[in-house]
Amino acid sequence: MTLAALQALIAAGESLTLELKKSTAEKDRACRSLCALANGQGGQVVFGVTPAGKVVGQKVTDRTLEELAQEFQGFEPPMSPHLQRIPVTVGDEAGLEVLLVQVERAAQVPVSFRGVPYERVLNTTRVMPRATYQRLLIESMHATNRWEMQAAESCGIDTLDSRELVVTIEEAIRRGRMEDPGTRDPMGLLRGLGLLVQGDQISRAAIALFCKDDHAIPEFPQFNLRVARFKGTTRDEFLDNRQYSGSAFALMRRAERFLIDWMPVAGKIVPGQMARIDTPALPVEAVREALANAFIHRDYASAAGSVSVALYDDRLEVISPGELHFGLTPEKLYLPHESKPWNPWIAKVFYRRGLIETWGRGTLKIAGLMQEAGLAAPALKVSDDVVTMTFDLPASLARSKKEGTSKQTPGKTLGKTLGKTPDMILRQLAEAPSTAIPELALQLGKSDSAIERAIRKLRAEGKLRRVGPAKGGHWEVVE
Repeated sequence: MTLAALQALIAAGESLTLELKKSTAEKDRACRSLCALANGQGGQVVFGVTPAGKVVGQKVTDRTLEELAQEFQGFEPPMSPHLQRIPVTVGDEAGLEVLLVQVERAAQVPVSFRGVPYERVLNTTRVMPRATYQRLLIESMHATNRWEMQAAESCGIDTLDSRELVVTIEEAIRRGRMEDPGTRDPMGLLRGLGLLVQGDQISRAAIALFCKDDHAIPEFPQFNLRVARFKGTTRDEFLDNRQYSGSAFALMRRAERFLIDWMPVAGKIVPGQMARIDTPALPVEAVREALANAFIHRDYASAAGSVSVALYDDRLEVISPGELHFGLTPEKLYLPHESKPWNPWIAKVFYRRGLIETWGRGTLKIAGLMQEAGLAAPALKVSDDVVTMTFDLPASLARSKKEGTSKQTPGKTLGKTLGKTPDMILRQLAEAPSTAIPELALQLGKSDSAIERAIRKLRAEGKLRRVGPAKGGHWEVVE
């Protein structure tokens, strides 16, 4: 680096990645800052520049460099900062030198100096809080010692829902995301998904994904979902409040069903059509992606807390226990970023099942879907060891709710208008004859039972018939 480049670097003053020291007499404090920089984004410490940014230089001898090298021995794990000598060629300081010491973010964090870890906050260095130290320590062991890859020692194959497992495999094959393993034996399928550990022991990831629905496992109280519809915009009064136990897939279906029952719906009349078109207040795909992310990224190591869905008059909150890791922030998640799922085994199975499309694009996809619907991207907030994604409901729907008008109708109220349901089913099955009843319910915003009643009526009237078996067959609309 030239002197001119150095002056450009220090022009903005000390920052999250830059510390200025007048001389190497402050080498102890400088090493604390180097430790903090290594625990953060990396950065530089410059000797021979005052905190105000004035280049004063200093005489650099072999003894100077030896003393710095001795100080660097205090880093644990060891690291070797890059040192550069920059001659001062102008002014009264000509003939002196500036020392620039640079470190990258350490490959293994947290780093400590003389047994104490430090962190950088804005332009200052401070002792790292214990909670931050523990988080970085957990992240450093993530690749080899995370929760999902431990054996579920108290659980046998009878703990799993084999049907859910088979559905996952068949869906992965259908989507071209997995080769047919040639077996439907549960242990063979788990082996194909990479969910067995230590030989043939069932992993915790397998239990989280496939344990039996609504079956509480004492060892894993975190396999839990809470859903609530609140009256108004606070948590003072419930309109509905439920809690479920089960696998991640089963709980996600429960959350979707709850939102079908309660999500506000905007209705409009299209010229030339007799039927009213009802549209959910929020894009269905965006909400589904948010729910999938909540189950994929939650901190399963904590027995406390649960994935939660809270619906208010003006907003929807999807809450996931845990925090953001690997330097990610809410702001960075809405920019292109590398995918670093906290539970990669669980994420991989969600991908194969077709519940997520590509890793590392969840928040970007949500933002894009909201933009297409003319809505703002949801807000992300991290606090109290939970990550909350908040979707604001369209202002017109929130206003109509407050004013008591009929512009929004809960999904479960729509489910009662069965006179329109048969026509919608016929249109849907004419386009996609293999659609299953749960999928129809989700697409049309109805309950499973409402769809089943309407199909029985259509079959009795001779307007619809089933071709082939219940599993593997299809529907045929009779003109």
